[in-house]
Amino acid sequence: MSGPAEDEKLRVQQLRALRRRWLRDQELSPREPVLPPRRLGPVAAFWESFVRPGDPWRLQVHKFYQAGRFVMLRVLLPAWAITYYLKYHVRKTPHGVVMTNPRIFPGDRILETGEIMPPLRDEHHQHH
Repeated sequence: MSGPAEDEKLRVQQLRALRRRWLRDQELSPREPVLPPRRLGPVAAFWESFVRPGDPWRLQVHKFYQAGRFVMLRVLLPAWAITYYLKYHVRKTPHGVVMTNPRIFPGDRILETGEIMPPLRDEHHQHH
């Protein structure tokens, strides 16, 4: 005779066996993981062949990259930040901003061209 206790024991035993099998299936074999072959685009293929480990070009490219990074981070960006701060927060008038132009009246001489401003025409229009 089988009762509820025996059915429960059988169910627990089957679950334990399934868990054990599942855990064994999670272990990787020496052949795993199976990855697809690596396909490179044209630019990546060029760099892969151009800068191989141990190649003298790789050292030169790395030095050039390090120098460019140093100049950008340690020279250009701080210089830009300082210039921006001085230009817009310290100076009273920003560079290139003209507050007022000198007034020019008829008969005045224009300094840049040497011309004399002609007198204004009398305009007779029909508006009020």
